[in-house]
Amino acid sequence: MAAAVGLLAGMGLFLIWNACWSQPPRAPQPGHRSRMQVLLHQAGVPQVTPLSLVASAAGLALLMALVVFVLTGVPAIALCFSLFVAYLPFALLRMRARRRAAVMRELWPDVVDNLRSAIRAGLSLPEALVQLGHKGPVQLRDDFRSFGADYRASGHFEAALQKLKATLADPVSDRIIEALRLTRDVGGSDLGKLLGTLSEFLRDHARTRSELEARQSWTVNAARLAVAAPWIVLMLMSTRPEAVAAYNTPAGWAVLGGGLLVSVVCYRVMLRIGALPEEDRVLQ
Repeated sequence: MAAAVGLLAGMGLFLIWNACWSQPPRAPQPGHRSRMQVLLHQAGVPQVTPLSLVASAAGLALLMALVVFVLTGVPAIALCFSLFVAYLPFALLRMRARRRAAVMRELWPDVVDNLRSAIRAGLSLPEALVQLGHKGPVQLRDDFRSFGADYRASGHFEAALQKLKATLADPVSDRIIEALRLTRDVGGSDLGKLLGTLSEFLRDHARTRSELEARQSWTVNAARLAVAAPWIVLMLMSTRPEAVAAYNTPAGWAVLGGGLLVSVVCYRVMLRIGALPEEDRVLQ
């Protein structure tokens, strides 16, 4: 009897806790994208799907595991190197995204200047954006040509502008596009002055961030080398039969597992400490 009362009381307390802390499931928002899709867009390869990326990483990991296992005969070493190779596509994507973001930071002031000149010359907002497909920075001409094609095909400025914002996937472009949309909706005569101020701010921001990244790269590269050095030594030691035999034991598995855990944790901590603040797309 006492056990039944205790069970019922426990179930009641659990239901009370569940009612207080659980949240109703949210309906998926239209246009919502996963973090992997956002990373692919930021890297400039939106045609690659997350599923194909994961499949490629898994295939590379399996291939590396088979190669290392054939060379060493130690499953633990093969597993460690396969995990490193599985992370390689994601690391390359993040590197590509960072490089693309650095290039975009240098291009946006020129885009803003071109927009400002076109608007001062009397062009409408759609015409000013379309002419960027011919006179804007070379790296962005295809995106603005696509905007022009969408606008001419549909005649809806808002829909074409929203598609352009999703394609560019950049915080600065979000601010510029929202300023243009607001100006078109409510009107205003200060858009040229606003774009001029924004151009100066973007140039100062790009200059400052480039200096910080140049100073940061020495520390980050040294930390990456420190993390990779033990595994390079392990790769060289794997050519010796006595070292391979030592790692093909339970103690060897424990050493490799602990080293892998320490390397991953230290690498993540290094990235967190050395990371510069990134702009969030609050207007997407």
